[in-house]
Amino acid sequence: MSRFGVLVVGPAGCGKSTFCAALISHIANTKRSCLYVNLDPAATDFEYEPAVDIKDLITLEDAMEEMGLGPNGGLVACFEFLMENLDWLDSSLDDVGEDTLVIFDCPGQIELYTHVPILPNLAKHLTGHLQFSLAASYLLESTFVIDKSKFFAGTLSAMSAMIMLEIPHINIMSKMDLVKGQFSKRELRRFLDPDPGIILSDVHKKTNPKFHRLNECVVGLIDDFSMVQFLQLESQNEDSVQAILSYIDDCVGWSEVQEPQIKDEPDMDYTEPVDD
Repeated sequence: MSRFGVLVVGPAGCGKSTFCAALISHIANTKRSCLYVNLDPAATDFEYEPAVDIKDLITLEDAMEEMGLGPNGGLVACFEFLMENLDWLDSSLDDVGEDTLVIFDCPGQIELYTHVPILPNLAKHLTGHLQFSLAASYLLESTFVIDKSKFFAGTLSAMSAMIMLEIPHINIMSKMDLVKGQFSKRELRRFLDPDPGIILSDVHKKTNPKFHRLNECVVGLIDDFSMVQFLQLESQNEDSVQAILSYIDDCVGWSEVQEPQIKDEPDMDYTEPVDD
């Protein structure tokens, strides 16, 4: 039996939980089924209560207190503990069927997939042991386009996530309402499909000339891979959320296993002609 899920990842403050809430609301409005899984041991406020919550296994406060760690180290420790107790997650997802999309709300510390392969290993467990057809949604806040250096770093982080997670992947530029009217459609397109030229010219202005060659090499890396493109998201706009959900469905192959819904028709006898 196939199962379907999406890992919602991205830096802190990019709107992951808001996107998850919008996705849950939209799926409910379309009479589909979803399951919300919180994997952030520091999260406290939820618009929708998680059906599965890592804090039922371990909290960030407990990890920090018991191991004498700071927030980032505590978060890594929480995930290491999760990976040692995957039977807890397995049992929590045991009843999930192929008609349900599981939404995994992940923490914003990129160390979990750039410095240590914790999220990649979790993705392998979900796709292998639990037979999930899994995709990743990487969110980057739209205000990053105002500061080209931050956009430059965010694009690199998105590419790193794509390479490390090794699952179907979409990149999303969130909170698009915050930059409405500040850029023309033509200018914005250069960020949605990152133009190395616009990134490099602005970054050069803000860095010491001795680092220009390094900037050029990193931008060349982005250009050579040509992997990163962004979809636009306004979480309060139903059409925008539906567009993102359609991409997720395509990535995980959700529609391929869903049976067509045929309305019940009254029994008719087709052996005799029907009177007009």
